[in-house]
Amino acid sequence: MAYTALYRKFRPGEFDDVKGQEHIVTTLKNQIKAERIGHAYLFCGTRGTGKTTVAKIFAKAVNCMNLSDGNPCGECAMCKAAASGASMNVIEIDAASNNGVDNIREIREEVAYRPAEGRYKVYIIDEVHMLSIGAFNALLKTLEEPPEYVIFILATTEVHKIPITILSRCQRYDFKRISIEAISDRLRELMEQENVEVEERAIRYVAKAADGSMRDALSLLDQCIAFYLGQKLTYDHVLEVLGAVDTDVFSRLLRHILKRDVTGVLAVVEELVMQGKELAQLANDFTWYLRNLLLAKTSDNMEDVLDVSSENLEQLKEEAQMTETSVLLRYIRIFSELSNQMKYAVQKRILLEVALIKLCRPQMETSADSLLDRIRSLEERIEQGNFGEAVQGNAVYINENVPPAPEKKAVLERAIPEDIKEAVKNFRSIAAGATGLLKGYLKGAKLSLGGDDRLLIVLPDELAADFVSREEHKRELAGLIEEKIGKAVTLDVRFVEEGRHFEESFVDIEEVVHMDITIED
Repeated sequence: MAYTALYRKFRPGEFDDVKGQEHIVTTLKNQIKAERIGHAYLFCGTRGTGKTTVAKIFAKAVNCMNLSDGNPCGECAMCKAAASGASMNVIEIDAASNNGVDNIREIREEVAYRPAEGRYKVYIIDEVHMLSIGAFNALLKTLEEPPEYVIFILATTEVHKIPITILSRCQRYDFKRISIEAISDRLRELMEQENVEVEERAIRYVAKAADGSMRDALSLLDQCIAFYLGQKLTYDHVLEVLGAVDTDVFSRLLRHILKRDVTGVLAVVEELVMQGKELAQLANDFTWYLRNLLLAKTSDNMEDVLDVSSENLEQLKEEAQMTETSVLLRYIRIFSELSNQMKYAVQKRILLEVALIKLCRPQMETSADSLLDRIRSLEERIEQGNFGEAVQGNAVYINENVPPAPEKKAVLERAIPEDIKEAVKNFRSIAAGATGLLKGYLKGAKLSLGGDDRLLIVLPDELAADFVSREEHKRELAGLIEEKIGKAVTLDVRFVEEGRHFEESFVDIEEVVHMDITIED
């Protein structure tokens, strides 16, 4: 006997076997039990979620002679005929290949005849969105006022392509993507029936790879079992058959990216290519991995949302602390764009490598999140003492053509009062004690001396100066200075005008008093 694919062999025969669509099957069962059956139904949703299966069960149930709680019995002559495809009361039409006006006219002629046996004639039109405009128009009148013994069930994956005149004549049911838990439970149950030993991690990965489709999950599992026939199906076997990548590889890849190590990143890609991994699948899985990192970073209670083991969850939390939320959002944006591009690309490897280099080199982009990443990179280099250096690849080149800085004024026209000099010497530690945004703005402040021996706090722009010059903020700063040096100092807040440099308008009194500048975080 010819082998039957798993998704066909285990197609549900009654409503209770349908997984993940309880909101639909309960409604349909209640309609059948109460004999409140409609004349036109529209089943819409993504592939493999049970639209055609539920339509066939419904077609059997409305003619079943021995209903059991709204489910077809499967034993009567009507059920057996419908299950074998021999029933004259269940007519399945593929609208992808029968989408013309003439095909719909044939239906209009057929509905005039009552069923030879049973109560209803059920027309199941699959992929109904493929019908031509003329065919839809021909269907309208029949769909609106069919004979009492006719039921239409329209199934589609693209409901937006169906005319509103058709939609308004149907009861619409939206089939949801099936959860990973529901798919895993079903696969585990079926593998016990098939006497196939499968590792739990393998089942979970197949369920996740199916992307909400039970049919896809069964097809993928069928493929994996065939490759390792007679053996226990492990997680590593599934990864090998599907060309997928373990999360440890994603962890290595992320760490190279965070170090901005282009050579290391490309070495990982080369390794995956030589192993024959599917690059489009790699891009999708890495995007999912970044999504998990983002969730782990933004909340502490994500165990139920993140479908990972406890060991992987700890690793995710550790890696989430290694980067910023804005950086992860940028990574996800780039890889989401990459996933769309790779669907139609010939040179998938080149696209993948370019995307990874973009992650390592934010200066390749001009978007807002890339600019933030560039600023963060510069801050890291400054903290490491790499002033005036330009990084190219993994080599560091000192720019020898930087012109010497102009000489600054080293003296004042008048002596600096001792109390102001004392405030200047301690200003950076004083500023570190400020609260909130004031502390941040004071990090960029420079000091000068104004008339009447005032201490000038000079900010780099008008926005910063406006914030610091607010009365409550000036009071806070004056109080910190008085607490530190034991003397009151009169403060004034200024800013550097656009297009000018600080040295052109002010004297840096921190240099005058030979101050060692230390910025404290």
